[in-house]
Amino acid sequence: MYASTVRGLLVRGMLAGLIAGLFAFVVAYAVGEPPVRSSIAVEEASAAKEAAPAAGHAHDHAGHGAAAAPAAEEEEELVSRPVQSTVGLATGVLVYGVALGGIAALAFSFVLGRAGGFSPRATAALTAGGAFTLVYFVPFLKYPATPPAVGNPDTIGQRTTLFFLMILLSVLLGVGAIILGRRLAPRLGNWNATLTALAGFVVATGLAFLVLPDNTDAVKPEFPAAVLWDFRVASVSVQVVMWAVFGVVFGVLAQRLLAHRTDPAGTQAPAAQPVSSLV
Repeated sequence: MYASTVRGLLVRGMLAGLIAGLFAFVVAYAVGEPPVRSSIAVEEASAAKEAAPAAGHAHDHAGHGAAAAPAAEEEEELVSRPVQSTVGLATGVLVYGVALGGIAALAFSFVLGRAGGFSPRATAALTAGGAFTLVYFVPFLKYPATPPAVGNPDTIGQRTTLFFLMILLSVLLGVGAIILGRRLAPRLGNWNATLTALAGFVVATGLAFLVLPDNTDAVKPEFPAAVLWDFRVASVSVQVVMWAVFGVVFGVLAQRLLAHRTDPAGTQAPAAQPVSSLV
């Protein structure tokens, strides 16, 4: 594939990621913000409850001046919640979408033509589905998303490291399963090779789940289960929408780009097949 073609796919992948990020932001704001607000309210109520006995004790020993001191020492928010839930959320989701869109476009460039006779649209859908599964869903099963301010702040570094390690393992195991399936295909056939590779991926992932430690400090025991459930459903919904929209939009953009490209011999590339013959 020409470098100019890869560059064109990269640009279109980032554009598709931006569009997908817009849709994901709408879902994140409409579905994700309510449980976030609820979790913050729970944390604030818990903090106020813990601070009340200490404030009363200080009042008994030092009078009103000492009792008012903790309130005066409270840290002021650098960014207000309304800004965090709108501009901040939009910025984060859009940057995330553009970055992942570019990476997925490069993965698409590598996969196209190597994963069977799929059209660019079908390959884009497979790439988006694979990225969602390996980069998000499998790590989510081991280390599910949690609302802000509900875990032990002393272990946030360890929990972040474990999460990214799980992403790395998931991607490596996924690539290994693809390689295994391709090598077994000549002997077992495409269908049996695919099932064998999938079974190997499931077994290897299960072993990784057993070996890696659990995030026991990710959520406090007293945190409301309903709020936690709503937040995690919202997290999955945002990712599903983002990758689904990316797969559709990028598939259309890649199809239009590759339909006009030719190989060095002057013959049309696989993407230039008639629309009626595409998957």
